[in-house]
Amino acid sequence: MKLILAVVVGLAAGAIAAVSIIPQAREAILPSGGPRTSGKALIGGPFSLVDQNGTRVTEKDFRDRYMLVFFGFTSCPDICPAGLQLVASALDKLGEKADRVVPVFITVDPERDTPAKLGEYVRNFDSRFVGLTGTLEEIAKAAKAYRVYYKKVPNADLPDDYSIDHTSIFYLMDPNGEFVTHFSPTTPVEEMAAKLDKAL
Repeated sequence: MKLILAVVVGLAAGAIAAVSIIPQAREAILPSGGPRTSGKALIGGPFSLVDQNGTRVTEKDFRDRYMLVFFGFTSCPDICPAGLQLVASALDKLGEKADRVVPVFITVDPERDTPAKLGEYVRNFDSRFVGLTGTLEEIAKAAKAYRVYYKKVPNADLPDDYSIDHTSIFYLMDPNGEFVTHFSPTTPVEEMAAKLDKAL
């Protein structure tokens, strides 16, 4: 009996020593819990929407260039116009390199933002902008792929009017549709231009 106890104690001591000294043994005996990740950001994905010309497009139509994606709406009073002006100015600073980037404005207000209205809106900032809209379901699917939050906010004074709270981030996607980096609408123009230049 004493011999068996000694063997068990010896084996336990050996296992503890191996766990503390050899990483491979520690992983084999006490595997770390939780999911393993590759470090890849889960942002972006398939979408099927309608551009300002009324043409149905998907993410595959932008595969040859970088996309700078922003979700907003044409009735947005401040952050959207400021952000789109920022992008236009940053692209101007890039010169010919800007041809590799297509700025994409996806509305979170498809009930009011028709293709024609989007076209008129984005032209106010830069002719390079692509405005996208769709059904409520199509917009919801695209927003989910980009981890974008948005919600209608009723106007207490005008029952038929509303605003929309929404995520205000520009997502830079590479020609394969993979997330590269992001910007806020308050990013200085020089900083955005420098980071875009480096990423391209």
